[in-house]
Amino acid sequence: MTLISVIEVPQWRSSGSRTAERLVEGARLLAEMVPGGDRVRVEVAEGSTPAELAVTASRVRAARDGAQGFPVTLGGDCGVDLEPIAAAVRRYGERLVVLWFDAHGDLNTPDTSPSGAFHGMVLRALTGEGHRELLPEVSLDPRRIVLAGARDLDAAEVSFIEERGVRHLRVEDLAGTDALPDAVAQAGTDALPDAVAQGGTDALPDGVARAGADALLDAVARAGDGEVAVYVHIDLDVLDPGEFASVGAPARGGLRAGQLLGLVEAVAGRFEIAGLGITEYEPNDPGDQATLTPLVAALVKTCTQTP
Repeated sequence: MTLISVIEVPQWRSSGSRTAERLVEGARLLAEMVPGGDRVRVEVAEGSTPAELAVTASRVRAARDGAQGFPVTLGGDCGVDLEPIAAAVRRYGERLVVLWFDAHGDLNTPDTSPSGAFHGMVLRALTGEGHRELLPEVSLDPRRIVLAGARDLDAAEVSFIEERGVRHLRVEDLAGTDALPDAVAQAGTDALPDAVAQGGTDALPDGVARAGADALLDAVARAGDGEVAVYVHIDLDVLDPGEFASVGAPARGGLRAGQLLGLVEAVAGRFEIAGLGITEYEPNDPGDQATLTPLVAALVKTCTQTP
């Protein structure tokens, strides 16, 4: 069995959500969903200034550097993945592709961010732009980013994606709706049979599930250089709020849990997985907890299997 290193980071102060304090409990619950492994809970700084967030980041880096097994980072807001991804960039160089599942781009800068919240800037910071205190030693090339499921993007983020070569796959691309009959593709998942809506990709026709997975695999392969390694980041708001709504910034039209798992399974079956981050769980519904518990366990199991 692969040794797992669980890094719990209950950071919430870099979130722009009104209910962000729930992220503390969310991080604890996510950690409980991961079976076995070495565990460390990072003490977070009290404030939300770049300097204070950098203190937490340094502690995450120390925890990550001390991890002996496959790193699973559990937030907390998306900012907790700054140092784990920076560590993967240092280790893998141009081989690394960051697969960023998120309803949002997280590609703003302090000058373009509508909220000023760092969790909406962390991916841009990894590319070397943002608060000086929060920039990595080695920047991530934007062309090595695959943004998956983003559907709520600011104008500045759209410009960055188009100008800097970020690969962006919409929910429609990931769901493979191009392989569906036109009437269904136009109407959306409400037009699908209930069994499909509930079961995710396992209940879809094989051609549909393959179309979405193939689009993602192609994007990852094109983003990498040679023997690709993939860091998988999951902001849980990538999920459709009709199925899972315990997040601070839900956006309509996301992935189903089964679809998300199927896509990660496809990536893990083809490429080495360099790390996994799961973030932005704001628990407020027992039904969401029931959805999330088996999903997290399955995601960790999938990412720790050798392709």
